[in-house]
Amino acid sequence: MNEKLKIAVQKSGRLSEKSLEIFRECGIKIPNSSQKLRTVSSNFPVEILFLRDDDIPQYVEQNVADIGILGENEVWEKNRNVHVVRKLGFGDCRLSLAVPKDENYTGLNYLNHKKIATSYPRILNEFCRKNQLEVEIEEISGSVEIAPSIGLANCIFDIVSSGSTLLTNGLKEVETVAQSEAVLIKSPDLSEEKQEILNRLLFRIQAVMRSRENKYILLNAPNHAVSQIISILPGMKSPTVLPLAQEGWSSIHSVITEERFWEIIDELKALGAQGILIIPIEKMIV
Repeated sequence: MNEKLKIAVQKSGRLSEKSLEIFRECGIKIPNSSQKLRTVSSNFPVEILFLRDDDIPQYVEQNVADIGILGENEVWEKNRNVHVVRKLGFGDCRLSLAVPKDENYTGLNYLNHKKIATSYPRILNEFCRKNQLEVEIEEISGSVEIAPSIGLANCIFDIVSSGSTLLTNGLKEVETVAQSEAVLIKSPDLSEEKQEILNRLLFRIQAVMRSRENKYILLNAPNHAVSQIISILPGMKSPTVLPLAQEGWSSIHSVITEERFWEIIDELKALGAQGILIIPIEKMIV
């Protein structure tokens, strides 16, 4: 029997579209699924289940789904028997403590004997235990930011992306407890056939992620500077050097991270590099 790998993704919210986007970039066709809780790819052996993000760890542990994509913060909070396979490079956020903006926050001791509202009581409790803080945890789901203004809590512990929601609700971020991003988790007891499908999927994801992190660089350089330019361009093995029609000049092709490019651009120009092009890479397999 040809098995399908069952993948749980968030049915709505900040990670939902990004999860489907990475499948599309991997060449996996997912039918329009806005009104469905389950759909099947037409060209790759996967079945997508659309679930609440905080339910995904439980469903993966219980083998309802084989793998899942969700925020690492939910993996920590639910503490289920699942394996984190890899981080996915999107959905960055932080788990932070925030207090009313007019409060005089003096450090962690400020939190002692305060009531803190959160949807992540396990993570908060562990943080307070490590820092020997005595707090009252008020567990709520959703709209955590409103808790101080209605007298439900003195401060909050929640996920923060840009911080704009905190500002809108009259709060300021005072402590970052952890950094989180989207991760791929799996059941601890995948069948051999499903593990093979997962390996194929991971190969594609790796190619997509490498392409996002790197750019293709082309430049023209005088021949006398080629060896110096090569020494500062990394390349996957080594840069490609091709002669130009104009005597005394060569074209150099390589792969570079965008961050590294901005570090060395002045060096390249000083060595006489011209016509520098930076081109996105669609897929990168090494």
